[in-house]
Amino acid sequence: MEALTVVLIVLVAVLAAAVVALSRRGAGSGELAGRLDQMAQAHAAQQAQLADRLQAQERALTETVDARLAALGQRVSIGLKEQTAEAAKSMSDLASRLAVIDTAQKNIMELSSQMVGLQDILANKQARGRFGEEIMENLVRDALPAALYTFQATLLGGQRVDCLVRLPNPPGPIAIDAKFPLEDYRVLAAGKSETEMVQARRAFDAAVRKHIRDIAEKYIVPGETAEWAMLFLPSEAIHAELHANFPTVVEEARRRRVCVVSPNTMMATMTAIRALLRDVEMREQAGRIQAEVGALLNDVRLLDERSLKLERHFGQVAEDVRLVRVSSEKVLRRGQNISEVRLDDGPVSDRIEKTDNIIAIST
Repeated sequence: MEALTVVLIVLVAVLAAAVVALSRRGAGSGELAGRLDQMAQAHAAQQAQLADRLQAQERALTETVDARLAALGQRVSIGLKEQTAEAAKSMSDLASRLAVIDTAQKNIMELSSQMVGLQDILANKQARGRFGEEIMENLVRDALPAALYTFQATLLGGQRVDCLVRLPNPPGPIAIDAKFPLEDYRVLAAGKSETEMVQARRAFDAAVRKHIRDIAEKYIVPGETAEWAMLFLPSEAIHAELHANFPTVVEEARRRRVCVVSPNTMMATMTAIRALLRDVEMREQAGRIQAEVGALLNDVRLLDERSLKLERHFGQVAEDVRLVRVSSEKVLRRGQNISEVRLDDGPVSDRIEKTDNIIAIST
């Protein structure tokens, strides 16, 4: 389209130059004027045709552009809808994740507050002792029936123990103490220099040994409790530290018959005690079953004797019935014989003799 425009411009310029040249010459012949008119008319016709073609091409181009723009607009609309849906889904996912993050943040804040509360509990010696007792009591409640244990039980000597597991002899009632030397363990865990660590180990060793001696002296009472007691440590870390780095303390606890347990070993011990009690109960039930079986055998023996007596009675009854039957048959035959006797005109003595003969024969 631009090339045609350039061609038109060139033709117009040529015609203009020719007209100017003719006008400069000052004279024009009629033939030249006619040719110029023909050329002008031909040029006008070509220009009109060219304009028509240009308009047709312009319309076709416009239609093509409109169709393409419509298709592009439709694709853009579809793309925008898809992007909008994806954006909405992404926003929904983001909102869900933000909600999860918000919940997790709240849980973290609650856990932080609980940790602060736990630190406050562990900072107080009495509260810390109660904290250990709560853990121990929960473990005992989960493992044993309520009739087999007593919390804060008082012994005959006046000593009060945190828990007394009442087992049959042997081994007897087992005392459990739930205190633990947290201050000395904190100093040991926080020690940095070698001097601090040595002093902390000595203090921790002495504290645990003293506690073991107190348990052995207070809670192991001959004739009242078992020959051993339990020291419950509500911290696996303290239990691991004690067995890993203080073997002499653990050996002294064994020598004094004090079993040092953590929550995990405490649960295992309670499970073993429950199995022991179940075995004792099964043995008791086995004795009862044996007694019941003995009584059942005696009842069977009596039943056999009584059935034998009844069988004898039935035999006697059957014999009596048979004899009664024999007697009834005899009576029946005699009746028939009597019915067959005929009374005639002969002497009475003959009739009596015949009757006796018939009776004799029938018998």
